[in-house]
Amino acid sequence: MFCLWFVVGVVVGWLAAAMWRRGLGVVGDLVVGVVGAVAAGVLLHTLDLERHAGGAAGSLIISFGGAMLALAAARLVRTMAVGR
Repeated sequence: MFCLWFVVGVVVGWLAAAMWRRGLGVVGDLVVGVVGAVAAGVLLHTLDLERHAGGAAGSLIISFGGAMLALAAARLVRTMAVGR
């Protein structure tokens, strides 16, 4: 599952870099996307909710959501710090 979370994080990070002009840069978006996806996947696994989430498909959706939340949070923090 870790490989799936990692791939989802990279894809979401890349999509975010392509969609949002003002971001963390391509590498920053990729790293934050991977961190968010892996964190969501680990949390799902730790709480033993994988089987209730629908197996691999549910894990994919959860990791996608985790990556998007991490990217949104990172952008919010950056915006607040820069003062834009």
